[in-house]
Amino acid sequence: MNTSVILQADATPSAPALVLRPWREEDVAALVAVYRDPVLRQRSTARVENDADGARWVAAEQQGWATGDRLGFAVLEAQPGSAQSELVANVVLKGVAPGRPSAEVGYWTAAHARGRGVAPRALEALTAWAFDTFVADGLERLELLHQVDNLASCRVAQKARYGFDRVLPATPPFPLDGHLHIRQAAAA
Repeated sequence: MNTSVILQADATPSAPALVLRPWREEDVAALVAVYRDPVLRQRSTARVENDADGARWVAAEQQGWATGDRLGFAVLEAQPGSAQSELVANVVLKGVAPGRPSAEVGYWTAAHARGRGVAPRALEALTAWAFDTFVADGLERLELLHQVDNLASCRVAQKARYGFDRVLPATPPFPLDGHLHIRQAAAA
């Protein structure tokens, strides 16, 4: 799989542009800092406590690109007045394969970036890319899942035009029922 893919979400009147690119080793320190957030730690099954954990996490993301079964993107936001960018989120496409009609999307947002429209904008960029890239291979729909108590994720799904489909029963490692949201390729 091509790991030089770079996606963009244009700037809005109230938010800087976003750049989505595959994870790199240089992202480890920012990843560790983001994972200090107790809300992210509660919602995520990953554990990133230190640089070694962060390096393993990034290596796993890179391996996902190598095998083509997990295409994760670091989401970066330009810092006003600077050439630097800041890690604000992660989006991922999971389970895409030739002939398979569905795949799953997932995301998290850094605490300092929540409530600013980062997740829906990044998810929209990922969704457009996924359909542009994989619809010829049979991709018809993308699925977004979250626990029922994660109201923010429900809002992100709605803003990114993922329609609510149904409630799913709890399955480990998630202790609560979940919501399934779907976006069809025709709606892209």
